[in-house]
Amino acid sequence: MQIPLDQFVSFFKSINHFDRDNGLEFEIHSPGEITYKMIIQEKHLSSPNTAHGAVIAGFMDCVLGLSALSLAVTEGNLTSTVEFKLNFIKPALLGNELIGTGRVEHKGKSLLISTGEVRLKETGELVAKGQGTFNTYPMSKKGFTNDIHS
Repeated sequence: MQIPLDQFVSFFKSINHFDRDNGLEFEIHSPGEITYKMIIQEKHLSSPNTAHGAVIAGFMDCVLGLSALSLAVTEGNLTSTVEFKLNFIKPALLGNELIGTGRVEHKGKSLLISTGEVRLKETGELVAKGQGTFNTYPMSKKGFTNDIHS
């Protein structure tokens, strides 16, 4: 069963505590192509002015994962992360606004591969690059179909 993206977005925002707790916002441009935004806050720091690497990794997982999920839900599927690779390029500092872009590069029978970039909004400088592999499986396995449609 296919799920319209507008219904999915409302449902996803209502259950996604990670995004809410970390001030993340996203936009789905089309199935498989997304943009995420995040501002580095004091709670994200590992030193006086620098974001912890785990914050960038978590943000990248969101970028890669939502690009895959935004395509999968249109076919009635959910996704789970199989693996992802992350290259840290430049540190993110307190107050930096990060823009993450993700897109699905390959769609197989049960695996999706997406790529992502995280850049500083202020300068466009690259903060991190990533690639992820995601397993797809029917929504009915998690019992979400009725929740999304209501």
